[in-house]
Amino acid sequence: MKIGSDIIKVYKDVHIWVGIVCGLMLFIAFYAGAITMFEKPLERWATPPSHLAPAPPLEDAEDLLAAVRDKHPQAAQRYAIVIEPSPDQPARLIWSERGDDPRESIEYGASFAPDGSLQTERLRKATVAGLVDRMHQYVGLPLPDVAAQLLMGLVALAYAVALLSGLIVLLPTIIKDVFALRIGRNLKRMWLDAHNALGIFSLPFHLVIALTSVVFAFHTPFYAAQEHALYGGEIDWGEHEAAPRGTTPLPAAELLRRANVQLPGFEVYGFVFQTEKDGNVEAFIMGLDTRHGTRGRTWMRTHLDPFTGEVDLHDLPGHMDDGWNEAVNAFFALHFGSFGGNPVRWLYVLMGLAGAALFYTGNVLWIESRRKKQRDAGLPVQKRSTRVLGALTVGVSLGSVAGISATIAATKWLPAHVGDADLWHEAIYYAVFVAGIAWAFARGAAHGAIDLLRLCAVLTLAIPLSSLAGLWRIGGAWSHPGSWPVDVTALVAVPVLLWLAAHTRRRALAGQRDSVWSAARA
Repeated sequence: MKIGSDIIKVYKDVHIWVGIVCGLMLFIAFYAGAITMFEKPLERWATPPSHLAPAPPLEDAEDLLAAVRDKHPQAAQRYAIVIEPSPDQPARLIWSERGDDPRESIEYGASFAPDGSLQTERLRKATVAGLVDRMHQYVGLPLPDVAAQLLMGLVALAYAVALLSGLIVLLPTIIKDVFALRIGRNLKRMWLDAHNALGIFSLPFHLVIALTSVVFAFHTPFYAAQEHALYGGEIDWGEHEAAPRGTTPLPAAELLRRANVQLPGFEVYGFVFQTEKDGNVEAFIMGLDTRHGTRGRTWMRTHLDPFTGEVDLHDLPGHMDDGWNEAVNAFFALHFGSFGGNPVRWLYVLMGLAGAALFYTGNVLWIESRRKKQRDAGLPVQKRSTRVLGALTVGVSLGSVAGISATIAATKWLPAHVGDADLWHEAIYYAVFVAGIAWAFARGAAHGAIDLLRLCAVLTLAIPLSSLAGLWRIGGAWSHPGSWPVDVTALVAVPVLLWLAAHTRRRALAGQRDSVWSAARA
């Protein structure tokens, strides 16, 4: 297929400048997104231990609820019965109350003490997993959520344009270049081959992520337009009628038995009950069926009749009765990787990290393509734009990696020493992130990359070390049984980061001396 050189040049310019403008934000989004693929294990690892007595049997959940309602009547407004309590949900019965801030919701858990008395506790939820998820969604932009969401929607749209323009640029030489990876002294050729290979082989994944991100960012305007254009100003969301007041829900054990009959292969996590203003009760069943994708990253839910145990199947993937809902559900599942269990999750982790590498290599390629080559014994003075972008690429990318590792490592220590752990988590991330950028500018791209990669390795190593400290309760740290996946993953990442630091150092010392990545420029 012949494509004119002028057309190729136009699309190449579009691809380059969109990548330059959006690449660093997308690096943070993809790196944090890779971590959120295992948000639930991270949340479990990061949740402080509860002081509640072991949860009573599921058969005693109604007795526990009655005891809680006697002391805390407001618990009847909305509460959950947990099927299998875990470190991140340590109570059989959990309810929420409004805090001093109307937007704040405080969770409490309840159990029976050994002497049979009621025991309650304000649950300390881990926030670091939520912070990483916010980095994925908003890349830490200091803007209100709505503004940051709309901006990231525009970034995702530009990202889709960059993907398509890059494909058009590569089409004339795709057969020759896509399988080539020429490693040698020609840095531009090496980075171009790496960038092309990452882009082509992961193109379907990137198109899915780009398009779904646009929909997520603009779903409110989309629905508003749909509501006015197609539904006369009001969409019928299929509201469920709450069960009439004055009746008693079935025991949780019986609800679980009936749910298992109706939903073979569905793992029930719990039941949520809420009392409407008119006194009627609405109930939901929460859980996961890994055979089907889900709109949530780690769970799915649907309505449940609390008095008959009948599950409303049409909201559940695999049971939907129309193609539109199935298509919308598939849209969410493809973005979150919430299908196929852990093998698909690990695949999405690798694709997310490869995506981050794609944006990093794009910036490096732009810098190398504008490098002034050495003509004599003296080193040429590189353009300020290449020096600035080199420092920004190193500082923003590795600063975000170091910041995320630092704030995760601090999780085991903060609750015992500070009151507002949320504020401290954000402060730690931004302090490390900003310091990383400043260090890259002060040291230059070459030395800054080596130093920051080593720092990333040290801070990532601090994650399992904090768990090790928790085994001996040092400094208020803790360690949950079964939380080893987070620690092992961090341990695996440490030698990779050290190898990257060593490779970067070798390239800085032995590579082309006129490059901004050369140690000769420091």
